[in-house]
Order: sequence, then C-alpha cells, then structure tokens
Amino acid sequence: MQVAVDTNILVRFLTHDDDEQYQQAYTVFQYHRIYISNTVFLETEWVLRYAYEYQPIDIIRAFTMLSGLPNIEVEKPEMIAIVLQWHRAGLDFADALHLACSQHCDELYTFDNDFIKKGKELSACVVKKPQKNKTTTDKEADDDF
Repeated sequence: MQVAVDTNILVRFLTHDDDEQYQQAYTVFQYHRIYISNTVFLETEWVLRYAYEYQPIDIIRAFTMLSGLPNIEVEKPEMIAIVLQWHRAGLDFADALHLACSQHCDELYTFDNDFIKKGKELSACVVKKPQKNKTTTDKEADDDF
C-alpha cells in the first residue's frame, strides 16, 4: 500500500524528538511505500530550519537520504534533486523550489535581492526585479494574451 505523509510525520521521523511519535512514524516508513509531495518538503525544511535550528547541509543530507530510500516516491524527484543542488550552492530552499517550478517561464520576478543575486545563471528562467516602467507597448502586451 502507498501512503502520503504530512510534514509532522516526516519531522518526527527525522528528529526523533518524541519517542512515541517517532516509533509510529518509523512504523509507517518501515511498512509502506511513502509518497512525499514537494509541499511537504518545503514545509519540513522550514520547520527543521526554524524550530529545530538545522543547518542547510543537515537538511540536504536528510532529504537526500529520504529520497534514496527504496520505498520513497518523491513527487518530482528530478526537481527536488535540482532544488537540493541549488540549496547546497547557497540559494534559500523555498527560492530554489520556486525557481525549479518556474522552469517553463522566461522570468521570475521578485523583490528579494539575495534571490536575484544567488539565482543568477542557475537556470534559463531569469530571476529579476520587475521594471518600474513598461518596456513593451500596450499593443505588444495585449498580443501576449
């Protein structure tokens, strides 16, 4: 049987901070095929970083280990691999996921200067600030829709 897990199951499994819940989470991982969505990875990274003060390298190791287990199905394994690679290179995990999800776009607009700096040249999707003034005519913009 395949089951999906919520963030709290993943956090208990990775942190062992509550013995009873860890044992229950471990049993789920031991006896089931597990599906982990990208949103669960995103939320788990945030919880581990802020609530447990995990360092990025520890989160990368944990997610890499999880993704490599034979009974784990990751929603988009190639995407998560790229996200982990970009995160290892210094990009915030959430920003890396946003950029990876935006590969079908030409540009990703943000006001986050750190994201712009660290996201530079990582992908064909250019991370940049929106322009103050329109760079196309209204006619050209209308033609895009």
